[in-house]
Amino acid sequence: MEAGRLFHTPIPWRPVLTPSPPIFPRFIRASSKSHFCDQKGSYRGPKPKRDWLADWVSNNDDTVRSFPIYVGGGSLLSVVFNRTISGIALVTDASSICSIITGGLSKNKWMARNSKISQSRADLLTLGLAVTNILAGLVWLSIRPKSISVVNPQGVECRRIYPNIAASLVSELLWVWESLSVVTCCRSLVILYDRNCILQIGMAAESSVDDGEAMAVDATKLMQGSLYQGVIKSGAQSYLANLSLYPGKSELPFLPSNTQAVILQPIGDKGIIIIGGDTIRGFTTSDQSPSTPITAWITLIGEKLDASLSKYVNNLSVVVQDRV
Repeated sequence: MEAGRLFHTPIPWRPVLTPSPPIFPRFIRASSKSHFCDQKGSYRGPKPKRDWLADWVSNNDDTVRSFPIYVGGGSLLSVVFNRTISGIALVTDASSICSIITGGLSKNKWMARNSKISQSRADLLTLGLAVTNILAGLVWLSIRPKSISVVNPQGVECRRIYPNIAASLVSELLWVWESLSVVTCCRSLVILYDRNCILQIGMAAESSVDDGEAMAVDATKLMQGSLYQGVIKSGAQSYLANLSLYPGKSELPFLPSNTQAVILQPIGDKGIIIIGGDTIRGFTTSDQSPSTPITAWITLIGEKLDASLSKYVNNLSVVVQDRV
């Protein structure tokens, strides 16, 4: 019984409370200047490294390209100077070689002649290397990278918007055009959705039928082409960095004839954005379509337009059903 009472006796719990430190109000000083800047406003943080050699080469391109010519010319002069001070003729005659072969010379003369012939062989090799350097320098000077410049699109101004579109959607389409034309080299913009040309704005090719008018986009013919079908099937952006090199240029007759680069961005599986630029590789520096800020941004624009245009098409179908 005593054991039962012992186990059932409640044991008081008295935790030891440690005094907490007093809480004082904290004052945070906000400053517009970063800790990387001193009082004068100069930057004190880590600075990017600069490649002085690369900068010097880019600033002295002609000198670097002609450097092998200088080396080859200096080598030729050194060979001539060496043979002159050595007392060796610039051209070794064949009689000396024949005398050595037939043994018609004494030992000392034979050794002297042999050393001259060895030196002539070394000089001949040096002359070959010098001429090679000179030719390499001439090739470097003759090959120049093609300069990429901005061209003026050959065409007429165009601003066509599909009728009966909500004002909010028109504002969004115009925002896309203004953003692309300001940030990128975009000079022409065409948006196709649900077998209709929703927007054609910017520079366009001049129509052969109507003088001074822009060529209209044939949506049906364009959708049957390989460019449209390839982009829709892949669901990925297609970048034609140099449009003149692609045979699919004939499928875009509504663009100016001297359009340099084109981006084809799908809008879901019902449409496409055609962006024409005035500079070769103007959107990115690569011939392909890598993940760059500009191309990624255009992809997001395509997704946003897909959501907006799909709502418009759905609302339009509902209105048509109500009218029926």
